[in-house]
Amino acid sequence: MKRRSFLFTIGATPFLQPGQSLAAAPIQVYKNPECGCCSAWVDHLTAAGFSVRVTETPDMSSIRRRFGMPERLSGCHTATLEGYVLEGHVPAADIKRLMATKPQAVGLAVPGMPVGSPGMEYGNRREPYKVLLIDRRGRDSVFASYPGSSTVGGAG
Repeated sequence: MKRRSFLFTIGATPFLQPGQSLAAAPIQVYKNPECGCCSAWVDHLTAAGFSVRVTETPDMSSIRRRFGMPERLSGCHTATLEGYVLEGHVPAADIKRLMATKPQAVGLAVPGMPVGSPGMEYGNRREPYKVLLIDRRGRDSVFASYPGSSTVGGAG
């Protein structure tokens, strides 16, 4: 009987269709209601296939503290996904890699607001930046690196 129940469960499980969420749970984003780049990052995640819920709050420091993200790595928004914390403009591809590898970690951070990161697009201009993996002791290591552009000056 257990085998039959198991096979029924597998048969009843829908396959991922285009436009469906990649994660079982949505990414929960906490952002300041005044911030437009946070909304652009949410659009980036949605376009990449993630389901997203947004909670607006003016007190981002307490959110970071609650989820164990060191303040020194702060970005302009904080998100959670299946036990991980995502701080700042983390690219969707790196979130997918995090979820595929599931390291023992607090999560990922892109400190500051680097121009050219998802949600911070400004023409062809891109500042170099790193996506950091934060371990459970608050130490960081490089998870991914993104080069800058050779464009100098304003928007391209």
